[in-house]
Amino acid sequence: MNKIEFYDPPMCCSTGVCGTEVDPKLVQFASDVKWLRERGVSVERFNLAQQPAAFVANAAVRSALSTQGNEVLPLVLVNGEIMMKGIYPTRQQLAELAGVKASSSKCCCEDSEQKEEGKASECCSGQSSKSSCC
Repeated sequence: MNKIEFYDPPMCCSTGVCGTEVDPKLVQFASDVKWLRERGVSVERFNLAQQPAAFVANAAVRSALSTQGNEVLPLVLVNGEIMMKGIYPTRQQLAELAGVKASSSKCCCEDSEQKEEGKASECCSGQSSKSSCC
Protein backbone atom coordinates (compact mmCIF):
# COMPACT_ATOMS: atom_id res chain seq x y z
CA MET A 1 0.00 0.00 0.00
CA ASN A 2 1.19 3.50 -0.78
CA LYS A 3 2.22 6.19 1.70
CA ILE A 4 0.41 9.48 1.13
CA GLU A 5 1.50 12.90 2.37
CA PHE A 6 -0.50 16.11 2.14
CA TYR A 7 1.16 19.52 2.35
CA ASP A 8 -1.56 22.07 3.08
CA PRO A 9 -1.44 25.83 2.70
CA PRO A 10 -1.32 27.86 5.92
CA MET A 11 -4.49 27.25 7.94
CA CYS A 12 -5.60 28.10 11.46
CA CYS A 13 -5.66 24.44 12.54
CA SER A 14 -4.31 21.13 11.32
CA THR A 15 -7.34 20.33 9.13
CA GLY A 16 -8.73 23.75 8.23
CA VAL A 17 -12.06 22.61 9.67
CA CYS A 18 -12.38 25.28 12.32
CA GLY A 19 -13.50 28.86 12.73
CA THR A 20 -16.76 30.45 11.70
CA GLU A 21 -16.45 30.05 7.92
CA VAL A 22 -15.50 26.45 7.22
CA ASP A 23 -14.83 25.47 3.60
CA PRO A 24 -17.08 22.47 2.78
CA LYS A 25 -14.30 21.06 0.58
CA LEU A 26 -12.01 20.88 3.62
CA VAL A 27 -14.72 19.15 5.64
CA GLN A 28 -15.09 16.52 2.92
CA PHE A 29 -11.33 16.18 2.56
CA ALA A 30 -10.87 15.68 6.32
CA SER A 31 -13.50 12.94 6.15
CA ASP A 32 -11.73 11.35 3.19
CA VAL A 33 -8.37 11.39 5.02
CA LYS A 34 -10.03 9.65 7.97
CA TRP A 35 -11.54 7.14 5.53
CA LEU A 36 -8.05 6.38 4.15
CA ARG A 37 -6.60 5.87 7.61
CA GLU A 38 -9.44 3.50 8.51
CA ARG A 39 -8.35 1.37 5.55
CA GLY A 40 -4.81 1.13 6.87
CA VAL A 41 -3.26 3.67 4.52
CA SER A 42 -0.24 5.52 5.88
CA VAL A 43 -1.29 9.17 5.77
CA GLU A 44 0.55 12.26 6.98
CA ARG A 45 -0.78 15.79 6.72
CA PHE A 46 1.32 18.93 7.19
CA ASN A 47 0.11 22.51 7.58
CA LEU A 48 2.50 25.27 6.49
CA ALA A 49 1.42 27.55 9.34
CA GLN A 50 1.99 24.92 12.02
CA GLN A 51 4.71 22.66 10.60
CA PRO A 52 6.98 24.73 8.33
CA ALA A 53 9.98 22.48 9.05
CA ALA A 54 8.24 19.59 7.25
CA PHE A 55 8.00 21.73 4.10
CA VAL A 56 11.69 22.65 4.29
CA ALA A 57 12.79 19.09 5.03
CA ASN A 58 11.17 17.61 1.91
CA ALA A 59 13.24 18.47 -1.20
CA ALA A 60 10.35 17.99 -3.66
CA VAL A 61 8.03 20.22 -1.63
CA ARG A 62 10.72 22.83 -1.06
CA SER A 63 11.50 22.93 -4.81
CA ALA A 64 7.82 23.23 -5.79
CA LEU A 65 7.30 26.09 -3.34
CA SER A 66 10.42 27.96 -4.47
CA THR A 67 9.53 27.71 -8.16
CA GLN A 68 5.73 28.01 -8.03
CA GLY A 69 4.95 29.72 -4.72
CA ASN A 70 2.17 28.95 -2.25
CA GLU A 71 -0.33 28.60 -5.12
CA VAL A 72 1.04 25.08 -5.62
CA LEU A 73 -0.47 24.05 -2.27
CA PRO A 74 -1.96 21.69 -1.38
CA LEU A 75 0.58 19.17 -2.62
CA VAL A 76 -0.18 15.46 -2.61
CA LEU A 77 2.79 13.12 -2.50
CA VAL A 78 2.60 9.38 -2.98
CA ASN A 79 5.67 7.46 -1.86
CA GLY A 80 7.61 10.73 -1.90
CA GLU A 81 6.61 11.77 -5.44
CA ILE A 82 4.37 14.78 -6.14
CA MET A 83 1.19 13.48 -7.76
CA MET A 84 -1.19 16.45 -7.44
CA LYS A 85 -0.75 20.20 -7.05
CA GLY A 86 -3.10 23.00 -6.07
CA ILE A 87 -6.25 20.94 -5.42
CA TYR A 88 -7.63 18.56 -2.85
CA PRO A 89 -8.30 15.15 -4.39
CA THR A 90 -11.70 13.50 -4.34
CA ARG A 91 -12.26 10.25 -2.44
CA GLN A 92 -12.09 8.35 -5.73
CA GLN A 93 -8.75 9.98 -6.59
CA LEU A 94 -7.45 9.25 -3.08
CA ALA A 95 -8.46 5.61 -3.41
CA GLU A 96 -6.59 5.33 -6.69
CA LEU A 97 -3.51 7.05 -5.28
CA ALA A 98 -3.56 4.84 -2.19
CA GLY A 99 -4.27 1.63 -4.04
CA VAL A 100 -7.50 0.88 -2.17
CA LYS A 101 -11.03 0.26 -3.36
CA ALA A 102 -13.35 3.25 -3.11
CA SER A 103 -16.68 2.55 -1.45
CA SER A 104 -19.96 3.91 -2.64
CA SER A 105 -21.58 6.79 -0.80
CA LYS A 106 -24.80 4.81 -0.32
CA CYS A 107 -24.69 2.09 2.28
CA CYS A 108 -25.17 -1.20 0.53
CA CYS A 109 -26.74 -2.75 3.65
CA GLU A 110 -29.87 -0.75 3.00
CA ASP A 111 -29.92 -1.60 -0.71
CA SER A 112 -32.16 -4.65 -1.05
CA GLU A 113 -30.79 -5.38 -4.52
CA GLN A 114 -27.27 -5.55 -3.05
CA LYS A 115 -28.50 -7.85 -0.26
CA GLU A 116 -30.16 -10.21 -2.73
CA GLU A 117 -27.00 -10.40 -4.82
CA GLY A 118 -24.96 -11.20 -1.71
CA LYS A 119 -22.89 -8.04 -2.04
CA ALA A 120 -23.97 -6.42 1.21
CA SER A 121 -21.14 -8.05 3.12
CA GLU A 122 -18.56 -6.34 0.88
CA CYS A 123 -18.94 -3.01 2.64
CA CYS A 124 -20.98 -3.81 5.72
CA SER A 125 -18.55 -6.22 7.35
CA GLY A 126 -21.32 -7.76 9.38
CA GLN A 127 -22.80 -4.50 10.65
CA SER A 128 -26.53 -4.14 11.10
CA SER A 129 -28.53 -2.65 8.27
CA LYS A 130 -29.32 0.44 10.32
CA SER A 131 -25.68 1.49 10.62
CA SER A 132 -23.75 3.66 8.21
CA CYS A 133 -21.38 1.00 7.05
CA CYS A 134 -19.65 2.42 4.02
